[in-house]
Amino acid sequence: MSEPFLAEIRIFAGNFAPRSWALCNGQLLPIAQNTALFSLIGTTYGGDGRTTTQLPDLQGRLPMHPGRGPGLTARQLGERDGAETVTLNASQVPNHDHSATAVDGLARDSRPEDNRFAAGRAIGHYVDATAGSAAAMTPLGSSGGGQAHNNLMPSLALSYIIALVGLYPSRS
Repeated sequence: MSEPFLAEIRIFAGNFAPRSWALCNGQLLPIAQNTALFSLIGTTYGGDGRTTTQLPDLQGRLPMHPGRGPGLTARQLGERDGAETVTLNASQVPNHDHSATAVDGLARDSRPEDNRFAAGRAIGHYVDATAGSAAAMTPLGSSGGGQAHNNLMPSLALSYIIALVGLYPSRS
């Protein structure tokens, strides 16, 4: 493996950081023992800038390139964004209803007409004699309860590691 650049971040399939690397888990490091690293990352990811610097925290996060792509919002290095869960309110959900209909058929039919509920001739709970063969059922009522839903894309957990020792990158 080639020698990494100092502050280089790589994906690693282990649950530990190899020698001279650290997990990107937001830990604070003393500047006195990491002056070269501090000269590159400063307080971009946190730390007080006098005695500590903070490593990036990529736990449960995806890396994103800083800047502005075509049609995208500008992002700054170290900026956090997104949410693991989202609660939708009524204005964000398309207008719809939860109506259901039944057919005047036998409840024992294995394939009810148009995948509707079978009313059952003897009981007739869902059949409106004036509506014909398909009758509207009692509305199912409101749904949801204001709980957040998971907003994560399909993913695979891997570790991000940052080089604490390596070649000091020169500007081109």
